[in-house]
This record gives sequence, structure tokens and C-alpha cells, in this order.
Amino acid sequence: MKRSGSADLPLHYGYVPVWLAERMAKLGLAVMETIVMDYGKDEVLRRLSDPFWFQSLGAVMGMDWHSSGITTSVMGALKRAVNPHSRELGIYICGGKGKHSTKTPEELYKVCNTTGLDGNYLVKCSKLSAKVDNTAIQDGFQLYTHNFILSDTGKWAVVQQGMSDLSRTARRYHWHSEQLTSFVEDPHTAIHGQNNGLILNMADKLANTSRSGVMQIAAEQPDRMLKEISKLVMPNHHEVTAKDIDLKRLGAVLWLAQEKQPKDFEDLLLLQGLGPRTLQSLALVSEVIHGTPSRFKDPARFSFAHGGKDGHPFPVPTKVYDETIGVLQTAIHKAKLGNSDKSEAIKRLTSIAQAAEKDFIPNANFDKVIEKERNDSWKYGGRTVFGKAKPPVQQQLKLF
Repeated sequence: MKRSGSADLPLHYGYVPVWLAERMAKLGLAVMETIVMDYGKDEVLRRLSDPFWFQSLGAVMGMDWHSSGITTSVMGALKRAVNPHSRELGIYICGGKGKHSTKTPEELYKVCNTTGLDGNYLVKCSKLSAKVDNTAIQDGFQLYTHNFILSDTGKWAVVQQGMSDLSRTARRYHWHSEQLTSFVEDPHTAIHGQNNGLILNMADKLANTSRSGVMQIAAEQPDRMLKEISKLVMPNHHEVTAKDIDLKRLGAVLWLAQEKQPKDFEDLLLLQGLGPRTLQSLALVSEVIHGTPSRFKDPARFSFAHGGKDGHPFPVPTKVYDETIGVLQTAIHKAKLGNSDKSEAIKRLTSIAQAAEKDFIPNANFDKVIEKERNDSWKYGGRTVFGKAKPPVQQQLKLF
């Protein structure tokens, strides 16, 4: 089994307000339902095992686009939303943060009692994936959250995270069961992070003699491990900057939303009536659902769907968020009844925006785009953990 990737994130403390947590759960369920409906339950596992996709999902949900809080908040929201629908979706989420991670075996056995899967084997996989990242790989990060996600086909993924007080960073580890061979001999594609010194890797095949009984430690320099397929390292700065974004891709979405209304596209007639701001969010959510892996190399771009709870790049537009959720829920409901037109229209948002990228030349001032979002935030019910957005001073004077 190859670890599918990892992510290094600034260690942030904080909380998710109720008004955002409830919306995250609803949007997360809609995204999961659509993926299962269009691509199958095992695709959910593949997506969750990709650190870039996972970070993009967290950003589109309105979480801080780069911080460690994305991991626990997104998995918590998904667990609350998905598990009540597990029988229908065929997806089960176990574990969590702190004491909830210790309940993973108990939760797995309950799932296996209803699905007929091998509980002992899956509990073993859960424990070994944690042991490898916490003990066999001594990279200075101690695990504090562990989520084991499985389908009723027996395939699974793991999303777990450790923290380092010394470097004030968190490291998220992603696993995928698709190519299981061994937990104790090269289970990782590779491990790569900021060089904090020597890494003890007792899961390396070169340590086979040690595992067999000779207490000789095999220490590897990080530069021996640069073959990792999917490694995400997030910056320390909190604000979203132009260098964090693929401006060509973001610009095409803004152009689609602001200048070309759905009426201009025959394929999007079913989205008539949506305002440009909701269309912008829906286009980015559509890409999270339907985009290919190469589309998620700049997770910060997806924060332009619903902002961030900390106000970066702008406050969460709750009215837009709710409308986006409503459109997705309606599309899912109709698709279940045999009418997939609206669902297909949402899917085509991705292909239209990508087609626009071919000839699109970024010409907007990035800082002005953010400034406009912040100035208009009060119109869309903008909120952060610090309170509700207010009109700019000039606008406040006009109101009086």
C-alpha cells in the first residue's frame, strides 16, 4: 500500500462557529452525494486520499485556506453529514480528533456488522497506518487525529494529522488501500517535508534486518525521499496572495460569472436566475466535484467560492453559500427522480470555465478583486469569526 500523499500546514488554533459548521456539513454532503452519483463510491476514497483535493474542498467550504484546522473541521463536518446516509451512499467515516480517534476500532466493528466486511482486518489497517506515521516514521509529528473512511466494497482511505510544537506546524498524512502490499516495507510513495533534521524510518525496506530482531536504526535524510507523488506544503502567511493562485484559472471563473451570464450559453439555460456571485461559487464547487487531479495544485483559488471564516480572502458570504447548497440539493433530488438536466448543467460549468482558460489573459488587478469582494460582503450576508460584515464607510453614509 502506498501512502498517497501528505501536506504540511501552519499550526493554527481556533474554532468553527455554528453558522459555518452547519453549512459545511450540508455542502460536504452535497459534494459527496454528487461524486457517488456521477463517479461511484470508490472515487470518494480516491479524492480524500489526495492532499491537494482535500485542501481545495476545505477552501471551498469556507475554512481557512491553508491552516491545520481544515483537516479536523472538514472530516468532522463530513462525518456528521455522511454517516446518517451511509447505507444509501455506501460510505462510512470512523474516528476523529483526540479521544474520538480511539473509538475508531469500535466504530469499524459496528460498520462491519452491518456490511459483512472483515472487521479484524480493517481495524488492523487502521492501527497500522497510525503506527507507521506515528512510530515507524519518526519525523517529529505526533498524531492527534485519525479518520478511517471506507466503502461497503471494503476499500478504504485514511486521513490523519500530527503536530510539531517545535516547528509550530502540522503534517497531514493520506493513505489509500488501492494498491495494498505491505505496511512494514516501503508503504509510502515517499515522505518529504521541510528539513527538520534526521528522520527515523523503520518502514523502509532497508530496515528489514532491524525489523527481524536486530535493534539497528536506519536513519534516512529527507533528500533520499523526494519521489513522493503528492506533497503539499502550505505557506505561513494568512492572507491569499496572487502567487498562491493560478490567475488564469481564477480569471476564467470570474469572467464566466461576471461578464457571461448563463443565458449566453445554451448548455446553462437551466441555471437561469442565478446571480453572478452565486454562479462564481457554483463554478468552483463544480470543479471540486468534477475536476481532474491537475486542477487542485492551487487550493487557495477555491477560497474564492465562499471566502474564509477568518476573513481571508474575504468574509464568508452566507447568502451565496446557502443558495449554492440549495442549487446542489435540488439538482441531486431531481437526479434521483430521473431528471439529471440540472446536475449536468452544473457539471458543464467546469468544462465551460476550462474552455475559457485557453484564450484568457489575466488582466484584473488581483488586490482589487479581493477589495470588491470585501466591500460587497455585507450584501451577501458576509460573516467571520469576528462578526458580521458591515458596509464600507461611504456606503454607510448613503444608507443614512
